[in-house]
Amino acid sequence: MPAARESLLDAAYSALARRPWSAIRMVDVAAVAGVSRQTLYNEFGSKEGLARALVRREADAYLAGVERALALPGGAPERLAAVAEWTASAARGNALVRAMLTGCWSERLPAPTLSAVPSSSAVPAQRRADGPLPSPADLVAAVRDRAVAVLTGPGAFRADTAELARSCELGVRLALSCVAAPPAEGRIAELIRDALYRRQPVG
Repeated sequence: MPAARESLLDAAYSALARRPWSAIRMVDVAAVAGVSRQTLYNEFGSKEGLARALVRREADAYLAGVERALALPGGAPERLAAVAEWTASAARGNALVRAMLTGCWSERLPAPTLSAVPSSSAVPAQRRADGPLPSPADLVAAVRDRAVAVLTGPGAFRADTAELARSCELGVRLALSCVAAPPAEGRIAELIRDALYRRQPVG
């Protein structure tokens, strides 16, 4: 029941904005979502399962935002600047995304193990959540690879793939530095463009 699952994840995410994960009770999450506690356990299996599903959903949403940024018009530096701005914005606005990107999990957050856990769930989405969760390095690689795929796609930009991959990774890592030490308002895109234009042309 996808609608119930999303409602439960929304309820857990909202609860996390108000109190630490350790203080969030499954019965309260179910009540806010308007479903039974049994439905919650059927979907996620346990509180750990709920945490894994929440982290997986937020990682997927972050990567979907990366793809939207890459779809914007412009040359490669402009698109990578848009990815950097999205990365910094997503990390500022979402503590789970910030933790996934930096590897710094505060005591307020769930901290599921990144390796896969045994799963007996009949719910395909939960089996996926019980698989490996992305580390910061995994997310950097995923963004880099998506950027390379878009920027070298049919009718797109032509460049040396290895050089483009290095430029894409540089853009992501610069964005992460802006998460840790935010620059002045509006400076992220400028920093990314300056760094990439000083390298070999990327598009």
